[in-house]
Amino acid sequence: MSKKNTAAASLLLATAVALSACGGNNDGNNAAPGGSSAASGNPAPSGSGSAAPSGKMEEITVTFPMISTVIPQMPAIEAAINKISQAKINTTVKLKAISSGEWVQQTNLMFTSNETMDLMYVSGGLYSSMVAKNQLVALDELLGQYGDGIKSSVGADYINVPKIKGAVYAVPSVRDLASSYGVIMRKDLVDKYNIDVDAIKTLDDFGAALKAVKAGETNFAPLVPPGVNMSFLDGFMTYDNLGDSLGVLPNYDNDLKVVDLYESEEYKALVTKFREWYQDGYVLKDASTNKTSTFELLRSGKGFAYFAAIKPGIAEQEGKAAGTEVVAKELTPVIARTGTVTGAMWGIPVNSKHREAAMKFLNLMYSDKDIVNLLDWGIEGEHYAKVEGQDGVIKYPDGVDAASTTYNMPLGWMFGNQFLSYTMEGGDADIWNKMDAFNKAAQHSKALGFAFDATPVKTEFAAVSNVVTQYKLPLETGSVDPEKVLPEFIAKLKSAGIDKIVAEKQKQLDEWVKANPAQ
Repeated sequence: MSKKNTAAASLLLATAVALSACGGNNDGNNAAPGGSSAASGNPAPSGSGSAAPSGKMEEITVTFPMISTVIPQMPAIEAAINKISQAKINTTVKLKAISSGEWVQQTNLMFTSNETMDLMYVSGGLYSSMVAKNQLVALDELLGQYGDGIKSSVGADYINVPKIKGAVYAVPSVRDLASSYGVIMRKDLVDKYNIDVDAIKTLDDFGAALKAVKAGETNFAPLVPPGVNMSFLDGFMTYDNLGDSLGVLPNYDNDLKVVDLYESEEYKALVTKFREWYQDGYVLKDASTNKTSTFELLRSGKGFAYFAAIKPGIAEQEGKAAGTEVVAKELTPVIARTGTVTGAMWGIPVNSKHREAAMKFLNLMYSDKDIVNLLDWGIEGEHYAKVEGQDGVIKYPDGVDAASTTYNMPLGWMFGNQFLSYTMEGGDADIWNKMDAFNKAAQHSKALGFAFDATPVKTEFAAVSNVVTQYKLPLETGSVDPEKVLPEFIAKLKSAGIDKIVAEKQKQLDEWVKANPAQ
């Protein structure tokens, strides 16, 4: 999911519920820094894997989170979708949007009351607990019968990543399924100070760029956080965080040995560097407590750069959100890990009474271009118009713009196969081919497919998480002296039980490796 990587993105939309992240908008223009992505990019022909209509017409309910659930055009979209789904799979669809802020509470109530849900969005951050609570149906048999379009578009590398105890309970959306990390910089200042972007290959190189900007722009600190309540390490990662950073896999390998990130020499070196930058005046003074968005800081001339997850189209995406042209520079390889793949998924709840119909419609969300674009963009002629001579490129109809359109569903990364989505005029018409290549080129973490279940150490997990909340932002923005504060942080982590968490995670990873010898 996208950025929000998108990772990042992962309780969708609750942090605008990762729905950082996780992923990108339809035209690659999300509204939050960072991102995630990868898939085969070879969607099956429209309707692939669907049985011919026969028997009784079935109605399914598709449940998903939205920042705003007031969507006046939803009945018209449903009607247009149903014309297709009735003809192809003898099924009609009811779209049910739930406020992202109430998503967890409301869906849990729906499970408890056995309320109708046939398809639902599944956030990677909640996935393993949903499986543990028997809220999702194992999909392997249904995928084999009706999911050819899903399997073809997601690809063999990623379709089994969500597997838990031998079964797949949700399928990833087709978007950015991998991530690299680097920096986003204002282009006007890059040009003004003749910064050679191609020469920035390390953090020290980036530090030299910060120094040049600080020397000329004495009225502000050039480096700002990647988001509110986010540290620099939330936008720059060189390890598999194994879901929560409480026990990580350095270098995405480390011979599958889990270590305590906060006790590692790498972590000490990073927070020490950030402290040096802070003392040199390169870092926003209130970085650990700042409540102003990254984009507003850039837009108002109070910042130059920030760390972010990098993917194709990221500079255009971030530039539009910030209102100023930016450039992006990768500093790490492109890596796929469990979190980047599972950030945004779809599953069939145990409540479903129409599981075959649900899978058939889910298959259309991954293989039928018309259905994808009805969900993403609305109705042709009313909400968008095709650009003559440019296949797959659209624009707003005359007299309509992004602010005045009556259908605005910027969740292409969520609704099945984003690679079938049109691109908006002015964006990169080749973005999905580039994203496909990005995904295919990604290296795989040694632990790709592993998901940690914190239940055996839930008491320690809660206590350690509270300690991390106290120390993470000050340390990872350079706001405090790591020589004094880091030892205190480590001591409190140990008292709270982080060693027990790391040991449990190692135990589960070892068991996962035995069950997945191909890794």
